[in-house]
Amino acid sequence: MQSDIADLVDLERYPVDDPAGRGRPLVETCRRQLAESGACNLDFFLRPAAIAAMADEASALEHRAHRTPDSKGTAYLDAPDETLPEDHPRRRLQPTSVGAIAYDLIPAASPLRRLYESPALLAFLEAALGKGRLYRYADPLGALNIAVMRDGDALMWHFDQTDFVVSILLQDCERGGDFEYVPNIRAPGEENYGKVKRLLDGDRAGIVRLDAKPGTLALFQGRYSIHRVSPIEGPTPRYIALLGFDTKPGTMSSDRLKQRRYGRVQPLGGAAPAAAGEPRGAEPLGGY
Repeated sequence: MQSDIADLVDLERYPVDDPAGRGRPLVETCRRQLAESGACNLDFFLRPAAIAAMADEASALEHRAHRTPDSKGTAYLDAPDETLPEDHPRRRLQPTSVGAIAYDLIPAASPLRRLYESPALLAFLEAALGKGRLYRYADPLGALNIAVMRDGDALMWHFDQTDFVVSILLQDCERGGDFEYVPNIRAPGEENYGKVKRLLDGDRAGIVRLDAKPGTLALFQGRYSIHRVSPIEGPTPRYIALLGFDTKPGTMSSDRLKQRRYGRVQPLGGAAPAAAGEPRGAEPLGGY
C-alpha cells in the first residue's frame, strides 16, 4: 500500500513509513544522535517538489504572519526575576524578532498540513524520539505554524519549555540565520548559571552550529541545551515549519502565549475545540 506522504518525503532515503521494518536503522540512528548531542538532522527529507510547494505557500501567507515589535525576553522564556542581580541570566532581557503564521491560516489542502497530520509521520516520530505515544497539539493556532524571519530578525539564546521540537526548514536566508546551541549546558538540578552568563556575555566556548538545508527535518531537545538563531541578512526570508507534538493528548498553549505569538487567542471563524486539554503554557518556539 502506498504511503500517504510518498510524494512529499524521500522514502527511499528515509523509510519513515515502516519504522519497525525497513526504517529500523533510521530510528536507531536518530535515537543515537539525540542521546549523544540532543539533535538529529535528516537532510533532504522532503522531495524537491514538496520543498518548492511548501516554500511557495509560506511566501503567499507571509503577509499574514503576526509579529511582535521590539520583543524582549529571558533565556528561560519567563518573566525576569527582579529579585536577582541585573546581570543574572534569569533577569537579563535579550531582543528577539520573529513572525508566525498560525495553523488556522494554513489551507486544509496544504502539503505541509498533510505531512503534519500524517499517521505515518506520527508513528515514525514516536519510534525515533522514544518518548512513548505522541499526540498532535490540539491548539488551533499553534499545533502547526510557520516561523518567518526577515532581514535583521534574530532569535535570542533560550531554553525550550518542551521536551523536544520537530521542525522542517522550508526556505533559508542568504546569510546568517545560523542555528547555534550548547549541548547540555544545564541538567536537572544544576542550572550552571555561571556558564550561561558567560555565553550571554559573548563567550562562544562549546557552541555547536547545525547546518541545515531546505527540506531538512530536525529533531531537537532544547530543554537543557541553550540555542539561538543568529541575525538574518539579505532580502530572502527564512521559513521554518514547527510541528507540535506532545506526550499528552489535548495540549493547548496558554492564552498569554497565543496573544503574544499570533496576536489573538481564537481561530478565525470559531472558538477553540471543546475537547482541548489544560494549557501547558508552552509550545515550540525556537528549537530550530
